[in-house]
Amino acid sequence: MPNRRQLFILASVFVSAASLLLILRDVPMGEVLAAMRGADARYLLAAVFVASPLALLARGLRWWGLLSRRLPLNQAAHMVNIMFLGNQLPLRLGEVARGVLAARAGVPLVTSATSIVVERLIDTLVVALLIALSLSQLPEAPPEISEAAGLAGGAALIGFLLLLGLAAAPRSAEWALERILAALPLLQRLPLKSALVYLLDGLKPLTKPRALLDSLFWTALAWAFSLLHYFLLHQALGISPDSPYGYPLGMSLSALSLALPMSIAGLGPFEASIVLTGSLVGIGALESLSLGFLLHGLTVFSYALWGGIGMLALGVSPAYAFAKREPPA
Repeated sequence: MPNRRQLFILASVFVSAASLLLILRDVPMGEVLAAMRGADARYLLAAVFVASPLALLARGLRWWGLLSRRLPLNQAAHMVNIMFLGNQLPLRLGEVARGVLAARAGVPLVTSATSIVVERLIDTLVVALLIALSLSQLPEAPPEISEAAGLAGGAALIGFLLLLGLAAAPRSAEWALERILAALPLLQRLPLKSALVYLLDGLKPLTKPRALLDSLFWTALAWAFSLLHYFLLHQALGISPDSPYGYPLGMSLSALSLALPMSIAGLGPFEASIVLTGSLVGIGALESLSLGFLLHGLTVFSYALWGGIGMLALGVSPAYAFAKREPPA
């Protein structure tokens, strides 16, 4: 009988295959490949060797700050690059690898884990706000979807601000959790108390104005370079959306698709997100698919390139970086 890991991989293959069959049913793959071969190499090189590494560096600087600079900057940046490489593998091993590598370098595992949770919260907030803003400005977006996205974006912002408030007053958070557990005894079976402690500990640096501003600055810069990467791919294919809001919408939806745990490196859902964006901003299916495959391919290539350089710089092998458990000394 297949174990859970095998079932997860099989389900991921199914999701990727089904998504690809759905979006390719009306577009010949030969035409998509021909459009990709005609891409302007100058923009492709700028995307891979300028926009992509700058986006990764900004994320490395953000994580370095969230760790209170417990690691040298170059190590923190390389670990972030390795994390993005590992997230292309089944089971998304990158996040675990980054935490384990940081622990081997002397950072407590709880500290690195909570910093990663904070990163995900910040990026989720950015994605939610970008989707809400973009859809609200696109006339082709159905009103009910725009309203739902706006509510989700507002809820994400309020939730993040609430978490920051609780981190500044942890006793209030603990009191609120006690009241919830008393009202819902079934929840007492879950390790909610320890999870709350870790989350608030990770958010605590953001209660300091300087640390919060630094994190927001590097987050904004990272997403700006990611947006530049997305824009350069449009230029390489000679594609221009009807609205400039098509750029942040496509970037945020594709980022959201990569966060889905059940697919092979996002293959299928990633391209579907670009096709969906194209349908809202006046880009045809052929152009959208060409953009989606080219963007996805270069994204994976960039992660492999800079993640591989990171492993060489830190002197670790893939087996060592992505081992489930720390190897014996």
